[in-house]
Amino acid sequence: MIPNDLRYTETHEWVRVEGKVGVIGITHHAQEQLSDIVFVELPDLGKELTQGGECAVIESCKTAADLYAPVSGEVTEVNDDLQDHPEYINQDPYGKGWILKILMSDHSELDGLLSAEEYRLHIEQEG
Repeated sequence: MIPNDLRYTETHEWVRVEGKVGVIGITHHAQEQLSDIVFVELPDLGKELTQGGECAVIESCKTAADLYAPVSGEVTEVNDDLQDHPEYINQDPYGKGWILKILMSDHSELDGLLSAEEYRLHIEQEG
C-alpha cells in the first residue's frame, strides 16, 4: 500500500520524481484519516513553492487539511480532474489522485525525505 518508488514526508505527502519534475500527492494513510474528500484548492501555475510550505488545501467531510510541499520548485501542472472528482484522491491516491507537479529547484532536498520503509515505521509510531 506504500509504493517503494516514492519519497514521503512526515506530514503524509509523497513525491514521485520524473526527471526534473516532482509529482506530488497525499498518501493512502492521509486520505484514510481525512475520510471522504469533497474539495481540493489547487495552487496557481507558476507559483514558487518552498519545501515544507503550504501548497494546497484538501477539504473532506471531516475537516480541511493543508498540503505541504515535499520539495521546492515551480508549479507546472495541477490535476484539474480533482475539481470535478476530488474522490480520486480517496480511490487512487498514488495514481489518478495526484495533486500537482513542480519543476524541482533542488534535487538534494529529496535526501531529507523518508523512504517507503521509513514512512511505514513513521505511521506505526504515530499509533
